[in-house]
Amino acid sequence: MNPVINFVELENRVISATYRNLMIGAKVVLVDKTSGEQLPDPVTTIASPAPNGSLRIRLPDSVKPGGFLKALDAHGDYGAQSVEFYVN
Repeated sequence: MNPVINFVELENRVISATYRNLMIGAKVVLVDKTSGEQLPDPVTTIASPAPNGSLRIRLPDSVKPGGFLKALDAHGDYGAQSVEFYVN
């Protein structure tokens, strides 16, 4: 099963996304597009036993323009990434 994370929209500094084939304990993190660095906050952990679902992530004011979501499995290994998006 190949994990997938899809960016849906960004409105009022809240990201909406859907995911498939992410198991319980997987993490969704925000990555800065320019540096490629994973941001320490926000980090969302998948708590649902269902491998498919949706999530909403509120962005702190410190998040700079340009980024994408990255899904990591429960061991911290790369799973999937979303398309890039721009934060106003």
